[in-house]
Amino acid sequence: MPIALSTVRDFPYKRREYLSFLALCPPLLYRLWGESVNPSLPLSVGVDECALGTDDCHIDAICQDTPTSYKCVCKAGFKGEGTACEDIDECDNEYNGDCVHECTNIPGNYRCTCYDGFALAHDGHNCLDVDECRSNNGGCQQTCINTMGSYECRCKDGFFLSDNQHTCIHRSEEGQSCMNKEHGCAHICRETPRGGVACDCRPGFELAKNQRDCILTCNHGNGGCQHTCNDTDTRPVCMCHPKYTLQSDGKACVEKEESDNNSTSVAEMDKRVKRRLVMETCAVNNGGCDRTCRDTSTGVRCSCPVGFTLQFDGKTCKDVDECQSNNGGCDHFCKNTVGSFDCSCKMGYKLLTDEKSCQDVDECSFERTCDHTCVNYPGSFACTCDRGYTLYGLTHCGDVNECSINNGGCEYTCVNTAGDYYCQCPPRFKLHWNRKDCVEVESLMSDSTPQKAVLQCIKNGGSERCLINCQSHIYSIPGEFSTMFPLCHRQLCSARASSNSTVDLSCLGDAVKASVTFRLNDGTCRMRRTEPHQGLSQQKLSERQSHVYESLSFVNITCKRRPSGRKTSAKETLITVHFELDVNQKEVTDTCSLSCVRGKAEKRLRKTIRTLRKAIGKDNFHVRLSGKDFEVSKKMPHSSEHLEACGTGQIRVDNRCASCRAGTYYDEDKEQCVLCPHGTYQSEEGQITCEICPDNQDHPKHAGARDVSECGGLCPPGEISSDGFRPCGPCPLGTYQPESGRTSCISCGGGLTTKQSGASSFHNCETRVQCSPGHSYNATSHRCIRCAVGTYQPEFGQNHCISCPVDTSTDFDGSTNITQCKNRQCGGELGNYSGYIESPNYPGNYPANTECTWNITPPPKRRILIVVPEIFLPIEDECGDYLVMRKSPSSNSVTTYETCQTYERPIAFTSRSKKLWIQFRSNEMNSAKGFQVPYVTYDEDYQELIEDIVRDGRLYASENHQEILKDKKLIKALFEVLAHPQNYFKYTAQESREMFPKSFIRLLRTKVSRFLRP
Repeated sequence: MPIALSTVRDFPYKRREYLSFLALCPPLLYRLWGESVNPSLPLSVGVDECALGTDDCHIDAICQDTPTSYKCVCKAGFKGEGTACEDIDECDNEYNGDCVHECTNIPGNYRCTCYDGFALAHDGHNCLDVDECRSNNGGCQQTCINTMGSYECRCKDGFFLSDNQHTCIHRSEEGQSCMNKEHGCAHICRETPRGGVACDCRPGFELAKNQRDCILTCNHGNGGCQHTCNDTDTRPVCMCHPKYTLQSDGKACVEKEESDNNSTSVAEMDKRVKRRLVMETCAVNNGGCDRTCRDTSTGVRCSCPVGFTLQFDGKTCKDVDECQSNNGGCDHFCKNTVGSFDCSCKMGYKLLTDEKSCQDVDECSFERTCDHTCVNYPGSFACTCDRGYTLYGLTHCGDVNECSINNGGCEYTCVNTAGDYYCQCPPRFKLHWNRKDCVEVESLMSDSTPQKAVLQCIKNGGSERCLINCQSHIYSIPGEFSTMFPLCHRQLCSARASSNSTVDLSCLGDAVKASVTFRLNDGTCRMRRTEPHQGLSQQKLSERQSHVYESLSFVNITCKRRPSGRKTSAKETLITVHFELDVNQKEVTDTCSLSCVRGKAEKRLRKTIRTLRKAIGKDNFHVRLSGKDFEVSKKMPHSSEHLEACGTGQIRVDNRCASCRAGTYYDEDKEQCVLCPHGTYQSEEGQITCEICPDNQDHPKHAGARDVSECGGLCPPGEISSDGFRPCGPCPLGTYQPESGRTSCISCGGGLTTKQSGASSFHNCETRVQCSPGHSYNATSHRCIRCAVGTYQPEFGQNHCISCPVDTSTDFDGSTNITQCKNRQCGGELGNYSGYIESPNYPGNYPANTECTWNITPPPKRRILIVVPEIFLPIEDECGDYLVMRKSPSSNSVTTYETCQTYERPIAFTSRSKKLWIQFRSNEMNSAKGFQVPYVTYDEDYQELIEDIVRDGRLYASENHQEILKDKKLIKALFEVLAHPQNYFKYTAQESREMFPKSFIRLLRTKVSRFLRP
């Protein structure tokens, strides 16, 4: 009675005795274990060589421990003795590994794949037709017809299929041309130079002998065959895999039923032998295996291809749902397919070439993403605009018309400028420090109030020394030529700049103004702190001590450094000074009228300027600003590195000049930017002084105040005072004030009142009706008025409408949001090599009732390639909005592309004419996102290759390929190479592999190889 091996293993104390017994009878070992045991080898009792790693099994073998030693068995998919294993090529047989299309051998296994237009069946071997028309209508503009291994687009009556084989074009009823339905070409029609037509075929077809029809080949959709396609002189002939039979349609294949050819001989066999043959031999019924069967010494062994797993019965193969394990290794989404799986990414991410990893799309790296600033976020991005601009159309920035919002808060006149605005006051008024209210000039210019600027000159050592003493208001605009603007007092009338060092005198009201320009050769515009000028101490000089002592109402100094040009051999510095001198009406007498007094003022100002010109000489120009002396130096500052001197109010940071920010000033002694001290503020960049906070007010609790409002003590909204600071009083009934630090309140108008004093908003005014968004309250008629075209109002109960950003408008009145403000600019002559055709306001909705026309005229011997990544046009009406591309404006000219509907699947095509006239029109009711279409011109020598690529349906069949045509960065890289082939060498082979999927590279490689084949 045999003793089970497990018994020995379960009772170790019996094992040595039992093995000693077996050693006396080696044949017994053969019967018990079926192993080859060399009796001459010593028995390794209790040693597991497999666990110790002392075995000599091949890397592709499995080590199995035995009582006496161990044995090596090659893994599934390999063959050999165990100590040496080699891969079994499952594809190297008459059945092609049972794959009906392509079989790919891999170490220890194999994989079946299908041609384009087919998908792997659930058995992992057969290939079934894919119905491309089920996904987005196959990309067809009108009708999609599915065929075996492919599909085709068709057009309705009155249209014909364009060269891109997806979109449809209106037929022309006139003339014998490619636009006429009678041209006779089965696929593609081309106009010849002599006015005739010539036919061509789509990729995968050959032109018939009649030069009109097209013959299908195996290169298109596998010739319509489900399995094997063979080309003949007339048409493709289909065949099936040996285990399948051809259907009556001559294209489809079905699996054969297994027949028992050896039934007679088997019947004659012993039943026990028959059962053994059926169960243990691959020759009969594939050994019962669902897929691959291999005979072994212990019977048949079944295995499955990659993507399938062997079930517990050891026979059946089941598709592996890779997505159930670690999401298939996909970063985002995993979709199981037969024998495999596909990864995809969230919106805003792209799939990398490993076809698993997802990477954020940095939209900010694209051209034309945002007008101003782009901020990238994971999966998205955001555009922001500079101060004074607002966002519209999702990515565009337009100037804000602040004056349309409560007059910009100005008490009198509001003037809008690019990115900013300012308030103006009527004559004899000047702006308050808050730059919005107006105060009377008379009250500020009494005899007890000192003038803002004093020009004084004294004779010193036979020469004259002059100094302009300015108390405040220093503004600087650093730039390439270091322009600076010391400004004393507020200008009351405009000045005319002099270009040739002459003096211009003119009068505006009761003021005389003058403009004079001084030239300093090889000078520099830099406000340098100096010691008090000799003869002009810090103490105030009396008028009696000065040779010239003139009180000026306004002085503006501009310094600009100009490089040498055609007329000048060296660099020179231009200092332009604008003066304004008030005419004192108290000097008017019976003998001297106002004109007489004005004449005396002009004469006095001329004398002052002559004296100043002599004093300046050739060296410098002195200014006293807020009690500190400065000069415009002639000589450039020397540096060991010969660096260009920075402008006024700038410091050098990392070998570049940077302006001191608001809240700081440039300290010449320390040569750095310093925080404005307590009790001062500075609201401008690049300044050399700080302004003093108003007297008797709470000073800021910290240094670096950036605005006078930080000086503290401002009147809050709803309250006012004479200077905008505390103590304050509430706005009276019927008025309101939404801002702080104001000196006046805004009337509700129309006799309206407020519930209580101290109102801070128009909402506090008791209107008779409540206006909804898109309307403003008219205080005269006490009605709600719809916002006019070009304005909008998003809030309830407002008394104004907001103007759209500059260069934008709305489609209709009564708009409620800035998104309804649209830029209408479009069209024009486009570049020679590459560019964009873009609907107005893209990516925001385009305006209604608009028309755009573009023209592309390539250089000689170049053709046009266009990619339409996606286009969004409304479908509510019958072609109300459309995009058309023709040879010329004539409707009968050769048309390359036209559409009037949304088309989210990308399409690429070449122009049917050497130049293009492009038009986009929208009707009065429609609006949608529109389009951004890139184009490139390429050498016509590559015409055949480019057309072969863009007409191949495989370019659009794969989702990965579609994403390439939508990827702005990849399209730019492709277009750069097409426009200038030498740019190809900018990209290494590794970069190309990382940029494009393998399937896309294979497609291009096949096309290029065929094109270059001699």
